Amino acid sequence: MSINNAEDNTTIEKIPSHVAIIMDGNGRWASQKGLPRNQGHEAGTKNLRRVIKCFAKYKIKYLTLYAFSTENWLRPETEVNMLFDLLAQSIVEETPKLHSDGVQIRHIGRLDSIPKELGKSIEESIELTKSNQTMILTIAFNYGGRTEIIDAIKNIVKEKIDPDNINEGTFSNYLYDKKLPDPDLIIRTAGEMRISNFLIWQSAYSEYYSSPVLWPDFDDIEIKNALYSYSNRHRKYGTI
Repeated sequence: MSINNAEDNTTIEKIPSHVAIIMDGNGRWASQKGLPRNQGHEAGTKNLRRVIKCFAKYKIKYLTLYAFSTENWLRPETEVNMLFDLLAQSIVEETPKLHSDGVQIRHIGRLDSIPKELGKSIEESIELTKSNQTMILTIAFNYGGRTEIIDAIKNIVKEKIDPDNINEGTFSNYLYDKKLPDPDLIIRTAGEMRISNFLIWQSAYSEYYSSPVLWPDFDDIEIKNALYSYSNRHRKYGTI
């Protein structure tokens, strides 16, 4: 697929099927502007719609957003509760719009330890949009790659799977969403170079792109930069 942007005439020849994003920099964005951290998170939440629409323009089939990690529980309780409130508000405001646009919402992570009403809202948004196919939007909330792997192992043990029958395909079927393909491209904003416990199993052969832009300012231009960088790479998967 070839996409040409009229602004700079740069052609993107190869578009990834699945893009995953580690959204980082809300706190620094707020700090740079002399604002409290919560306003940075609010700005980051408001940016979600713009980013989703831009990736839809490029016909990205799968988009996964890392919204809240299992390690984020270590943050101050007031900030954690504020993040829950922002997600709840975003679900109410954005789900009808996403549904109208044909976006299917999925979730990976543990719902059992978050507020019940929030968990219910997530489940309702998943049910409402389950037949949509324009884009598969997966929200990784209360998610950790190591926890996902441990949960998969526990379920394999519970089902008493013969060890001789366990291979990569078998194991993948016990991950949180076995229908979700491995990400082709993982983007991290705010210039960081860490994977932060995100899709550890699934990202074995993913391409990475570190954007210097803080998440609230991550826009169409930087999305194009990431896709252009991906388009110019040769994925060898261990071969020559």
